[in-house]
Amino acid sequence: MKKTILVTVLLLAISSTMQAQLVKFGIKAGLNYANQTGSEITINSTNYNKKDAITSYHAGLVAEIKLTDGFSVQPELLYSTQGASYENAGEEFKNELGYLSIPVLAKFHLNKTVSLDLGPQASFLLSERNDFDVKNAETFEFGVAGGLGFNITKNFFLQGRYVLGLTEASKEAEVKNSVLQISAGFTF
Repeated sequence: MKKTILVTVLLLAISSTMQAQLVKFGIKAGLNYANQTGSEITINSTNYNKKDAITSYHAGLVAEIKLTDGFSVQPELLYSTQGASYENAGEEFKNELGYLSIPVLAKFHLNKTVSLDLGPQASFLLSERNDFDVKNAETFEFGVAGGLGFNITKNFFLQGRYVLGLTEASKEAEVKNSVLQISAGFTF
């Protein structure tokens, strides 16, 4: 009886240690260099066609699920601000969109330090801030993300990523979000 209990406790301890090595949780934050690609925006019959990128931020939670030595899956839950600034005849406005973004990335580990990260991203609009009163952003956006990850230490990492929106970001114009993200994070 004592041997059975000892073996059971030992197996549970080994199992929990293996689970801890297979799944890591963490936090990350960083800068966005966001723009919108596509056609011009028309507001009150005025065409705004010059687009400039905006600098914003993203922050959130990350998990890494190790499936093999060279492959893992990284789902994230991020708050990310995106958008662009527009101008016509000296009149300019900034369109800033706040999203709850959920990327799910396949991580191909090229070595112990560098990984190639690719996958889809679903984003849900939480806020829209601009210099005019029209609320014209779509509430859902789907995109693809790709980039590189760098493990600086066992728990500290840096990432660079490009996210391209595949669906329209506006109800009034054919524009799509695109964003370059640079972030740092820590896993527990």
